[in-house]
Amino acid sequence: MNKTLRGILKLLVILAVIGLVFYIGLIGYTVYREKNVPEPSDYDVIVVLGAQVLPNGDPSVQLDWRLNKAVEMYMASPSPVITCGAQGSDEPRPEADVMRDLLIARGVPAELVYTDSVSFDTYQNIRNAKVIIEGLGLSKPLIITSDYHLPRAMDIAKAEGFAPQGVPSPTRQEINFWLKNHGREALAWVKFFLIRYMGLSL
Repeated sequence: MNKTLRGILKLLVILAVIGLVFYIGLIGYTVYREKNVPEPSDYDVIVVLGAQVLPNGDPSVQLDWRLNKAVEMYMASPSPVITCGAQGSDEPRPEADVMRDLLIARGVPAELVYTDSVSFDTYQNIRNAKVIIEGLGLSKPLIITSDYHLPRAMDIAKAEGFAPQGVPSPTRQEINFWLKNHGREALAWVKFFLIRYMGLSL
């Protein structure tokens, strides 16, 4: 192996190590943020972000927990509820519509549930919910989503001009689910930072 090739391989190893350390740091940042979400105090609208709907039309465990938390927060302070989520390729209906039906079945009045059934990611969730919120003359959203996802969703809402509050719903704690969720969220933070602070459009 010549000297030039050894130098290139050494550089690649160093870059890989730096990347790994940075990635692990982002996972730590995700965990830190999710453990330090302030308790909500005053909200006038509840925004529930979508998750997977099973092929038979039932909510996934994660979505069911988000809905349970939404009902809990509605009962604590009755407010309009906005459900967000489009229909994925393996879902029988839009997530927002399934969520609406389940919230009504669990005691939230139908006239207080609004849907955004066309948003495919968190940015679209928040921006479409913003249109509904402003149309209702409201301004203090309470965002409900899974614990690892909540801080970034709140930061996106803040970038959209809100002073959002949030409540996490629990997630499955099996190690494979924990690693998948937090690993994916760490990458999502990279996208957020690039968009928010470098003006990139991704």
